[in-house]
Amino acid sequence: MAAPYSEKVMDHFMHPRNVGEIENPDGVGKVGNPICGDIMEMQLKIKDGVIMDAKFRTFGCGAAIATSSMATEMIKGKTIPEALELTNKAVAEALGGLPAIKMHCSVLAEDAVKAAIDDYLKKTTGKGLPGFKPHEEPLEEHEH
Repeated sequence: MAAPYSEKVMDHFMHPRNVGEIENPDGVGKVGNPICGDIMEMQLKIKDGVIMDAKFRTFGCGAAIATSSMATEMIKGKTIPEALELTNKAVAEALGGLPAIKMHCSVLAEDAVKAAIDDYLKKTTGKGLPGFKPHEEPLEEHEH
């Protein structure tokens, strides 16, 4: 039986926002789940500490695509500190909720944003996000 998705999830899956690549991105974050195979790459263009553009490329299920799409929408125009406040729960709520078995997709979206900011900070300050480490996924299979 298919997991029930909200209209927003379906909209962001069928019509994802900000798909693609940024020429000469300021920060790139790539995260994945080795068990299910979801991979997200987030690219950021940052000017004066503000995220001017965000693009993503995701290999994964519909929920992975939808959470990537929503995450880019939520961080564009935000300062780095504001973007760092993004949580997987906020992404899921903005999409009208996700089935429990798909919440790992929102965790990947949060981690991709933070990994891209971490990359940007390493390039510009020589130091990344203090203590940043992508979430560890439980080593168990889940439905796709």
